[in-house]
Amino acid sequence: MSDIQERIAVSFKSQGLMATLGAQLVSVAEREVQIELPFSAQLSQQHGYIHAGAITSVVDSACGYAALTKAPLESDVVTAEFKINFVRPAIGERFLAIGKVQTSGKLLTVCTGEVRALSGTTWKVVAIMQATIVNVRA
Repeated sequence: MSDIQERIAVSFKSQGLMATLGAQLVSVAEREVQIELPFSAQLSQQHGYIHAGAITSVVDSACGYAALTKAPLESDVVTAEFKINFVRPAIGERFLAIGKVQTSGKLLTVCTGEVRALSGTTWKVVAIMQATIVNVRA
């Protein structure tokens, strides 16, 4: 495991919200991080779909950790802003949030993210995010 993979794994394990949601870190590579969220009725909204807040949380974390792969070692990251579009109901057995770095600089990193829902053998995109991540002193 590389230093950045270890750094992100340790940070991810310390996130209470990700543990509460039941999210798992799936993949860490330079410029891209993937987080999986299993379906849970406790995370649903009134129509039985996964709540937008849960979907937003995992894709925000995926984007933040993708940005961390490009941040200086002495830095940590926080989200400055994001926009999310929900393109279809979040229906599925599990969800995969993928955060990707589009561009990174000394202080700011712009990421895109998407969340895919698995139903049977079919993956469908349910949400798309654009996020600005800021490097901060660790």
